[in-house]
Amino acid sequence: MIMIAICDDDLNIGAELERTFIDIFGKLSVKYKIDVFFSAEELYKTITSGSHYDLIFLDIEFAQNEINGVEVGRLIRNERSNYIVSIVYMSRVKTYALDLFDLQPFNFLIKPLKYEKIDEVIRKYLKISGIWSEIFTYKIGHDIFKVQIKDIMYIESYNKKLVLHLADERKEEFYGSIKEVYREQLERFDFLFIHASYIVNYDYITAFKINQVTLVHSVTPLPISKHRLDEVRTRYYEITKRRKAM
Repeated sequence: MIMIAICDDDLNIGAELERTFIDIFGKLSVKYKIDVFFSAEELYKTITSGSHYDLIFLDIEFAQNEINGVEVGRLIRNERSNYIVSIVYMSRVKTYALDLFDLQPFNFLIKPLKYEKIDEVIRKYLKISGIWSEIFTYKIGHDIFKVQIKDIMYIESYNKKLVLHLADERKEEFYGSIKEVYREQLERFDFLFIHASYIVNYDYITAFKINQVTLVHSVTPLPISKHRLDEVRTRYYEITKRRKAM
């Protein structure tokens, strides 16, 4: 479970961030817990009392407080000797870059906050922290095998078997549930569950049409089932929009 702290004296921003996190982590099927603070002092007091956070979204300017986000970040790093927690700073101005340099911030977001940027930061954190493994694992008999997720073009299901179609044109067969594989290992990495028999990697799609997709190195398109069409189309365009915003 990821422990997250939001610290901003603007109640609306705190509530907006919390809603955004709930939506993003829900889509990514990642367990989380969020604490919201409205002052830097309150956040630091909670940390000194023994609370642990993996990721902190921290405002820099606090109108009614004695210490700002830069100062509480310095306390966390220097006084608490905590260089593990990832701190994402937030501000309406860009002039704090040099002040933040020695605090090793994970990222810096300019207000007003944009959903796509928050989503990008969270995905980056999940990958860098190792919470998201970029290795796909499967079993053949009692043996466990691994491949890089980025090398999977698509997965095909037939006769209770799954077939990995890899970028180097290799194929690997094993027994498994295509639904479980998608939910547990691939959904968060921009794969599309287009059909009861097919999961495809967005990165290898060369053509996306009304009821089919074409992949790299393939002349035969894969079908999109009718009952998945709206979901697949929505997900495809969400991924495209997010990547363009990066």
